[in-house]
This record gives sequence, structure tokens and C-alpha cells, in this order.
Amino acid sequence: MSRLAIKGLKAAGVAFVISGSMAACTVFPVPEAPRVMDFPTPLKPDSNAISRSESLRIDMPVASDPYNSSRILAKPQPWEFRVYGGVRWRDTVPVLVRDMLAGAFRASASFQHVVMDPAPGSADLSLSTEINAFHAINQGDSTRVTVSVYGQLVNNRSQGILCSRSFTVSAPAEDTSIDAVVLAFGNAGEQLADELIAWATSCEATPS
Repeated sequence: MSRLAIKGLKAAGVAFVISGSMAACTVFPVPEAPRVMDFPTPLKPDSNAISRSESLRIDMPVASDPYNSSRILAKPQPWEFRVYGGVRWRDTVPVLVRDMLAGAFRASASFQHVVMDPAPGSADLSLSTEINAFHAINQGDSTRVTVSVYGQLVNNRSQGILCSRSFTVSAPAEDTSIDAVVLAFGNAGEQLADELIAWATSCEATPS
């Protein structure tokens, strides 16, 4: 057999192995897309909130890892994070919190206009937040959700901080299932929104 023929057989053999490997990959099951969960916007804002004449911009919250992601987190130990498998938030946690707060402030009619950053035009005030906790805490057979943010109400004209405060809310989950945990996140978000709205509208400092 000529060298040319041998080379041709070798090339064909290599091609067969490669094509066989690629075909073999297709027999493995393709992982299903994870469940995508939303963080519900509070539908029942505090009706006792004061109405202010200023416009408000909700800035994108600041968050460091692991909160700056779309993973749903649990914290079984103070020094350990775990990720719920097969499920994620629809977007990163900062986006979820920003959208939730914007919806809650708009529904409460506590400010004349409420926009999100980035938005065209200017607003009188900005609500800046930093996310310090956004996770479930497993305690034996029970689970609680904790959400903690540091908020600042800023005068956009002078860039002065009018008010600042830390907020921490917690809500129990009915069981340890992911559906119950997500519902607990929604309840905690509703409580957080109520507290932020009451705080922002009662801030005594006024824009200069």
C-alpha cells in the first residue's frame, strides 16, 4: 500500500473518531434551563405615607459578591454561602431591588415623580442604597429570609446627604422549599419598601 493511501486512511480514521465523539456528546441529556424567579413588587404600599412635591430617582443599589448576581443564596453558617440549585432570580439582586423600590414608591404616590437610574432629565432627590444582606438563613427545619440595606437620600442639586439609615428586615418561610423561600423574600421586600417610604417621606431636611 502506498504512503499516500496510508495517509488517507489515517485521515479518515481521525475524522471518524472526531465525528463519533461529537455524535456521542449528543446522547447525553441537555441540562434543563433553571427556574427563573421574580422578586414581587409590593402591591399594598403604606397608605399613611406623606406625599412630597419633589421628584425622586431610584439609583441602582451597590452590592458586592455574592449579592451582585442572580443566584438565590442561603447562609447555613455565618461564614458560609450556598446557592440554591436549578433556580435563579430573573436578574441580578441590585436590579431586583431597584425595580421593586421604584414600583413601591410609585404605587405609594409619596413623591411627585419617581424614575429609575439611568433616566433622562433630572430629579430633585436620589435614593441611593447599598445591599448588605439578601439571603435565606437555615435554622434546622426552619428558614428565614434577611434583607439589609443602607440608604441615603441625596439632594441632587447640592449633592448633600439629607438623611441616612440602615434597614434590616426578616421574614419566615413556611417551609424549606424554594417556592416558600421566594415568597418570604417577597414579604421581606414589602416590609423593606414600607420602611424606606416612611423614612424618605419624613426626612425633615429640604433641598436647597
